[in-house]
Amino acid sequence: MLTEILIGGAAATVSGVAAFFITRKVDASKYEIYVEQAKAKAKAIEHEAEVVLQNARLKVAEAELEAKQKYEDEIKRVNSEFNARMAQLEKREEALSSRLESELKQVAEEKRELKRSRAELDSLRREAERVKTECEQKRQEALSVIERASGLTREEAREIILKEAEEDARGEIAHIVRKYEAEAKVEAKRKANYIIAQATTRYAGEFAAERLINVVHLPDDELKGRIIGKEGRNIKTLEMLLGVDIIIDDTPGAIILSSFNLYRRAIATRTIELLVEDGRIQPARIEEIYEKVTEEFEQRVLEEGEQIVTDLGLSPMNPELVKLIGRLRYRASYGQNALGHSLEVAHLAGIMAAEMGGDETLAKRAGILHDIGKSLTHEYAGSHVDLGAEVCKRYKEHPVVINAIYAHHGHEEAQTIESAAVCAADTLSAARPGARREVLESFLKRVKEIEDIATSRPGVHHAYAINAGREVRVIVNASLVNDDEAVLLSKEISEEIEKSVQYPGEIKVSVIRETRAINYAR
Repeated sequence: MLTEILIGGAAATVSGVAAFFITRKVDASKYEIYVEQAKAKAKAIEHEAEVVLQNARLKVAEAELEAKQKYEDEIKRVNSEFNARMAQLEKREEALSSRLESELKQVAEEKRELKRSRAELDSLRREAERVKTECEQKRQEALSVIERASGLTREEAREIILKEAEEDARGEIAHIVRKYEAEAKVEAKRKANYIIAQATTRYAGEFAAERLINVVHLPDDELKGRIIGKEGRNIKTLEMLLGVDIIIDDTPGAIILSSFNLYRRAIATRTIELLVEDGRIQPARIEEIYEKVTEEFEQRVLEEGEQIVTDLGLSPMNPELVKLIGRLRYRASYGQNALGHSLEVAHLAGIMAAEMGGDETLAKRAGILHDIGKSLTHEYAGSHVDLGAEVCKRYKEHPVVINAIYAHHGHEEAQTIESAAVCAADTLSAARPGARREVLESFLKRVKEIEDIATSRPGVHHAYAINAGREVRVIVNASLVNDDEAVLLSKEISEEIEKSVQYPGEIKVSVIRETRAINYAR
């Protein structure tokens, strides 16, 4: 059995080896076939490449021939154009040369003519100087003869002639001034009336008049004794702290507080009202209530100033200036509340500036700040104009604002539309009927000054200030002052009033000239 197995295995082995050699021989024969086929394909590809290369060489040769032909054609064309251009340039050069030669000849001729003219001009100048010298000599001789004949020197004669010429021309000058002044007044009045009408119709301000006293009403007259206190201790404490005069008289159910300072008077009024409500009136309580009311008023002043600045659209503004604006509520001038006046000026100035093409917001800012110095006049020395300008400079306000502060009282000329609008609005606010009250003595003094200025002019008979000092009527001598001179006289009087008199609004100067023919029937 084993022998059979071995024989079978050997046979299998011999068969596998034989199969391996047979397969190897078959593969070798196939490989030779593949190699032969690859060589044949390579020869075919090489032949095709040679054909393609030959075709490419032919195309390159053709392209070179074509490019060479185009190049030669282009060279011929460029040479032809170049020759044509050169021919044109030669012709133009010949024309220019001919023209230049002609112009050079003309210039040379003009130069020769100029030399001849200059020589003639020099000769004429010398002749003119000689004639001028002779004329001057003759004039001097004539002047000497005139001086000897008239007995006057040349300076005296010139002065007389100039004076006579001035007198002769005065009437003509007055007529011209009258004519153009009338035209300017008509146009200015029309424009001013339009602007003022626009401003006043678009703004309605409240009437504001301040008094110098406040009345505190008491529920019981017994409180008067408690306010006075034992041996007057309470009333002395009140007057010392509040800085006002407390008048307690027989008026039933009321006491009177008097002070020129509205701020102190308002604090005093509120303090006494709270003390009356509380009922505990004694020095320590008075001081406590006074401090509390003072703090409330300071806060109220700041809040009111902020509200005004916000309503006018002027933010941002320095808090100190805002506080001073609020304090204007407690300041009055000629009975007119300073804050009400400043608000009125701000609104009017803004409307006027807008009508005239200016900055409405800047005009409002200048208007609300133009009297800001009045918030400081009770604490610091100096005019409200200087104080206001100083505080605005300190807080870096716009130059237009500072110019408006100075200009509204004539310390400077108004340099901008906004400043001029503030000045006009200030005058308009102060001059309206009922806006201000004046002391009788100052009013009489002003009226007397106006009449004295008018009567001091030559040719004036009488002068009368009427309409509460708003108009002065000047009666002149008709034989000394003619119609044209009356115009100049009214102008001179108005200018003198502007320089010498302080007044609100404007003053109308009317010069009246009339001739009366009087006879008697006997």
